[in-house]
Amino acid sequence: MGASASETATIKPAKKYFIVSSDCHVLEPPDLWERRIEAKFRHRLPRVEIDEKGYKVLIIEGGRPLRIRDFTLEGEDLERAKGGRPDLESRMKDLDRDGIDAEVIYPNRGLLMWASPDPAMQTAMCKVWNDWAIEVFGPQKHRCAPVAAVAPKDVESAVKEVRHVAKMGYRTVFLPVQVQDQPCNLPLYDPLWAAIQETGMPISFHVGTGKDPRTATGNGGAIINYVCHALSTAIEPVVQFCASGLCERFPELRFGTVEAGIGWLAWTLWVMDEGYKKHHFWVAPKMAMLPSDYFRRQGFATFQDDPIGIENRKWVGIKNLMWGDDYPHHEGTWPRSQEVIDRTMSDLTEEERRQVLGLNAAKLYGFEVPTT
Repeated sequence: MGASASETATIKPAKKYFIVSSDCHVLEPPDLWERRIEAKFRHRLPRVEIDEKGYKVLIIEGGRPLRIRDFTLEGEDLERAKGGRPDLESRMKDLDRDGIDAEVIYPNRGLLMWASPDPAMQTAMCKVWNDWAIEVFGPQKHRCAPVAAVAPKDVESAVKEVRHVAKMGYRTVFLPVQVQDQPCNLPLYDPLWAAIQETGMPISFHVGTGKDPRTATGNGGAIINYVCHALSTAIEPVVQFCASGLCERFPELRFGTVEAGIGWLAWTLWVMDEGYKKHHFWVAPKMAMLPSDYFRRQGFATFQDDPIGIENRKWVGIKNLMWGDDYPHHEGTWPRSQEVIDRTMSDLTEEERRQVLGLNAAKLYGFEVPTT
């Protein structure tokens, strides 16, 4: 006997792809750092104050006060603003709604953990996140991989934290995309790269970290900050890793950029090689491969809605690209990810889609892919 009409209507079609969002966020409890950080650092935390004109301003150690503007959100903008809470039940429903099987989770307020110029303050803030995030998301480790935040400026402390978070069960290390006055290509970081390589954890450089990107003011400031002071900063660690001999010394080290898109990546790989070959008389060190080859061997980059990057994927390599919905941020694709995927990935083969949407991230972060 065949199924009834009502039974047939409830049958869901087979899921075509295993999908990992390689870039999601969680809205931490507003008092997380106030409750958990060492008392000697508490008075130095980022905070909101009222200035002499009656405006709300964000006070961040090491930066200028930033005015907080009130505005009204509607529709999906409002829905996104209410998303991302550290409530596993509602979060799993939001993942299901967007067709997401697993996620890599970054902080929200915690993107400011490296704002202070004091390495000890940075380390203390990272420890708070690391202790809290594994507590919250550990019970859903088959679907959730929170990132372990590490403050790299004090290399000795950073090495200790890397070994500590590896024992805690973390699967990836999160470093700031910019380290003021101490770039990634300096040999002093070698003990840190060695420790990370030993754990097997990849490194993620999420944009908007290390230096507050909200530095431009005046007309066009929001877009200038987004393009120039947030997204484009991802170029620097890629070039530093690939051109400095770092990848040659640490051939098993995996590294990548997060939430910067991939449209810039093809050009970056090309121009690194151009500089290496045409400026050869200045270039040091001489390496066994071209800079772009090290990225293709060890690098990765995530994107949300980036048709230009997808169109130029042949210059990068499909195995180096990973999609993410950036839940619940406004520049992300949640809760309409499937529409974006259909619109931007029509030229990808079925195998390319499988890799970009989930298999590349599953391999990198250790998510189990169903066999059926």
